[in-house]
Amino acid sequence: MKTFKIGLLGLGTVGGGTVNILQTTLDEIQRRIGHNIEVSIIAVRDLNRPRPVDTTGITMTDNPENVINHPEVDIVVELMGGTALAKDLLTQAIKNGKHIVTANKALIAEFGNELFALANQNNVIVNYEAAVAGGIPIIKAIREGLAANKIEWLAGIINGTGNYILTEMAQPGADFEKVLKTAQELGYAEADPTFDVEGIDAAHKLTILASDAFGIELQFNKTYTEGISKISAQDIQFADLLGYKIKHLGIANRTKNGFSLRVHPSLVAKDVLIANVDGVMNAVMVKGDHVGPTMYYGPGAGAGPTASAVVADIIDVIRAQSQNVDDRVPGLGFRTDSLTQAPVESIEEITSGYYLRCFVNDQAGALAKISATLADYQISVEQLHQEPSENNPDDATLVIITDKVKESVLNQALQKLIELDVVDSQLQRIRVADLG
Repeated sequence: MKTFKIGLLGLGTVGGGTVNILQTTLDEIQRRIGHNIEVSIIAVRDLNRPRPVDTTGITMTDNPENVINHPEVDIVVELMGGTALAKDLLTQAIKNGKHIVTANKALIAEFGNELFALANQNNVIVNYEAAVAGGIPIIKAIREGLAANKIEWLAGIINGTGNYILTEMAQPGADFEKVLKTAQELGYAEADPTFDVEGIDAAHKLTILASDAFGIELQFNKTYTEGISKISAQDIQFADLLGYKIKHLGIANRTKNGFSLRVHPSLVAKDVLIANVDGVMNAVMVKGDHVGPTMYYGPGAGAGPTASAVVADIIDVIRAQSQNVDDRVPGLGFRTDSLTQAPVESIEEITSGYYLRCFVNDQAGALAKISATLADYQISVEQLHQEPSENNPDDATLVIITDKVKESVLNQALQKLIELDVVDSQLQRIRVADLG
């Protein structure tokens, strides 16, 4: 039985979970792969800090170069986070002939093209299942389970913090700031929650999913990103009244002229399964041309779920050692020489239904002016709800669900709407997701 030696960069929540799995489940893993796995060296920032797992017999170092240059390490597992240092370390590790397992979505989304090309040159593997949706094996599902399909679109709740906030905002008396504070107290949100609530974390993950699904190069800088900080409890209540839930989705789909990659709040019809994914859970829907829509659900973060994906990637690396290099599953699911830098369309090019909410002067002819403005741009109204203001009897809240329209056309119409003397300039717009 051969022993594969692991070098770990980082021993935080996920690193500790990874070591724990390899300590407690090794017998079961050996039954699956017929080989032994040994964590031989771990790099940490502070050697004196208490550890979440027993590190007896493991070499501890505060110099990460001792890991990537270790002559006996077969697989470098990067769980330290960040991009600059991680990129430099993994670049050198790949040049040293080490296989790579990482949970670093920002690193893959922003520098993956370069790392995969280098790995290809050095005949090593870069696995990253844990970088997207925690314990859900969505990368493997897209790259292997759905390999017979041309993927048409995918849509996912891929940030648990944002999903928790939107779920809790449906409770009476809740608002964004109050729920965010609770999320921070529970450890679901960071002290600086920008990456989660403004969609950057989800955009990193969507960039990766789109490349795996469509065989295109990673293009994070072209992914449209919009957060949830402007969503109000009132929006969630009105969406519910009209038959929808608001979810923060990452959506990627094929278009007539290329691809669309976007992260933003979306209205999802209540009878669509993903609309009922609540709390910190993640879910991804993928539609293939032969299989149709499929959905993958589970915990998107945490020591156990994420470490489970890390160890599964280690197992895949070990299994691949008996394969011809050309027969291994490519890093992004498609052979490197077939990846394309396909055009990613501007958000203005998408076609969608829209939820519109605004305050209007509750006077005769107000609704007629609004309807006429929308009609000028050939925008049809699918649903309309008007509710008197509790604070001002002369005002009302107007909510409209439009039929599908090109975003650039809608933007022109919205500009005209806010110029009307009956419409308040604070107009809310949320896209409606078509996941049929």
